[in-house]
Amino acid sequence: MRRFFFILALLPCCIPVFGQYNGSYASELNESEVVSSMREQISFLSSAALEGRKAGSEGEKEAAVYIREAFESYGLDVFSADEGDVFGMKLESGDTLVSRNVMAFIPGYDKNLRDHYIVIGARLDNLGTASYTVNGEKREKVFYGANGNASGLSLLLQLARMLSTNSVLLKRSVILAAFGASLEQGAGAWYFLNRSFAEVPKIDAMINLDMLGTPSNGFYAYTCSNQDMNDIVNSLGNTLQPIQPDIVAKEPVNSCHRQFYEKEIPSVFFTTGMYPEYDTERDTASIIEYSEMERVLEYLYNFTLRLVNGPKPAFLRSPASSVPGRRADVVAYHDCTQKPLFLGSSDPGVFMSKWVYVYLRYPQEAVRDGIQGRVQVDFIIDKKGKVRDVKVIRGVDPLLDDEAVRVISASPDWKPGRVRGEKVNTEMSLYVEFRLEKKKRR
Repeated sequence: MRRFFFILALLPCCIPVFGQYNGSYASELNESEVVSSMREQISFLSSAALEGRKAGSEGEKEAAVYIREAFESYGLDVFSADEGDVFGMKLESGDTLVSRNVMAFIPGYDKNLRDHYIVIGARLDNLGTASYTVNGEKREKVFYGANGNASGLSLLLQLARMLSTNSVLLKRSVILAAFGASLEQGAGAWYFLNRSFAEVPKIDAMINLDMLGTPSNGFYAYTCSNQDMNDIVNSLGNTLQPIQPDIVAKEPVNSCHRQFYEKEIPSVFFTTGMYPEYDTERDTASIIEYSEMERVLEYLYNFTLRLVNGPKPAFLRSPASSVPGRRADVVAYHDCTQKPLFLGSSDPGVFMSKWVYVYLRYPQEAVRDGIQGRVQVDFIIDKKGKVRDVKVIRGVDPLLDDEAVRVISASPDWKPGRVRGEKVNTEMSLYVEFRLEKKKRR
């Protein structure tokens, strides 16, 4: 199998036996086979042995092998090599990060639709590990990523099993994908759409699964305000379902669906939303709500059948005025016919690599306390190319939040975005990542 590369400019003590029996253990004995399977999958994918599945790491590669073997055990055709469909990306340091996608295929039966595809994707990687110092003592923590995104990967595998078992019901073909290096500007999804898959125009829609392990927080569907996708969600609400998502107009978090949206492919992002352990070492399998996830799985399966067998949804960009909190005279970045340019490039990654990460100063107090994470910042590029109205939408800590706002606010002028030739005020949303370096092993 050929491996492709592309270049981006840019973790004993003895207890008496009588003390072991408890309600939690009893509930595990009574759980369904599906719940037991998800528990096993998430426990492995978020185990310390995989060290947080950082993009390009051995942990990410082990996760890819695990996903591939699961696909094969469910009878799917896997069209990537043993360790995944490998690609490379150039880092700011000059090094090349090597990551991978894992993709499987279920053919449809309808002669008119089997050459069209629904893609179901989930993020493979997470933050990895980080070293920090407390009172002069070096420590290391693992970002296990149980909910982000071992939960989505487990649901991807469960859907693969169910769809493979019931493949005679599928009119369109289904591609199931675990995307590597998703936290690196969505690199895995970008590579799939721009380098490795030749039939992108025949992808009729995409389902993205990310952070789905805490349904008590809610269950949400983000469709980029696509009315056709909303109609499918709402139509299922008129049938007996174990759970129903709330359609949200504001994007819960940046994920793989953005790359499909860029290709004008109708997309829906399913998630249970933000949670207190997000991007921390506390994101372990202990926070996952397995029985509730089984209800989510049933809904996702029914939604997938409706999408696979129904009419092709149109790609519809929503007007900016439909998004709560956005001024009527502001256009979303993705809705510009000519996107804003920084140093001649419309790729936000250029702004991040050529400005943000060049002038970003990691607060020493945050380094000392081991604080890291991703700060989501919204800002407007006005009709004159000036950056203004910079604000934190999802913060980590005031130390990191303030620094992210400072560096973006100091941005040089851009070339403004345009809609049908007219300059517009453009709203952008970016993640500024503060990541402590991993301690080097000897």
